Amino acid sequence: MSKAALVVMAAGIGSRFGGGIKQLEPVGPNGEIIMDYSIYDAMEAGFDKVVFVIRKDLEKDFKEIIGNRIAKKVQVEYAFQEVGDIPEPYKTTFAKRTKPWGTGQAILCCRDVVQEPFLVINADDYYGKEAYQVAFAELERASKATDKMQISMVGFVLANTLSENGGVTRGICQVDENGMLSKIVETSGIIKTADGAAVEKDGEVVPVDLNSPVSMNMWGLKPDFFEVLEKGFTEFLSSLEPEDLKGEYLLPTIIGGLLSEQKIEVKVLKSRDKWFGVTYKEDKESVVKEVRALVDAGMYPEK
Repeated sequence: MSKAALVVMAAGIGSRFGGGIKQLEPVGPNGEIIMDYSIYDAMEAGFDKVVFVIRKDLEKDFKEIIGNRIAKKVQVEYAFQEVGDIPEPYKTTFAKRTKPWGTGQAILCCRDVVQEPFLVINADDYYGKEAYQVAFAELERASKATDKMQISMVGFVLANTLSENGGVTRGICQVDENGMLSKIVETSGIIKTADGAAVEKDGEVVPVDLNSPVSMNMWGLKPDFFEVLEKGFTEFLSSLEPEDLKGEYLLPTIIGGLLSEQKIEVKVLKSRDKWFGVTYKEDKESVVKEVRALVDAGMYPEK
């Protein structure tokens, strides 16, 4: 069995590859995409298996663009996130659904190919080397004796995760004096302002502390988390109105709920690295510059 797996959530990629698909925009000097750098950093930190969560209809194109290349360097598995992959009683209820079910279902799709501790990441986010190093070290550490499930989260400083080109969604975290997560609130539309950061609520601009720790969907989990997700997904579906075709089963919301029920403990690992990603088309130019600077500084090889 591998030491630890990297689970890359890439099912949100559109069906047209190449033009307009942000996760597959070349950003490196030899056409590398952000996932290339994420996997490189993860392997360097000790991860020895990569699981791509994709849609089945994208399998052929995805393998051509990145999967087959990566498989020459590290063990690769695929998990498929499909809208129809839900418990039998709900298939008829949500037959008209076309929108994916969110990050909680994306991870649940991996239950047959992941038997080791694993780290979850977004396909289109660059997290930096330190994030993978602290995450791997924590996954290797033995669980302490407690009746609560233990997981970890790499926390970033909000100031390091904003886009110059528009609002972003971040899980804003409250962390106690022992470095444990006490609350997480999924917050959308966080923008850069002259004074720092803010979010618009009911027509009012509410300031947000630039030093707030935030979640970027980088979670360190163990295989027993699949049972929690499976049970929770059924509960989520049973609470959803049949006409609600957009409700999502999201990791930050799931973990926030488990926290409030005191069923889990979440250790917050700190990363001082600067995040970047192609949230908006206009972000690409700055990401290319950021990558070039990292290559020039010797952080990555030219190819």
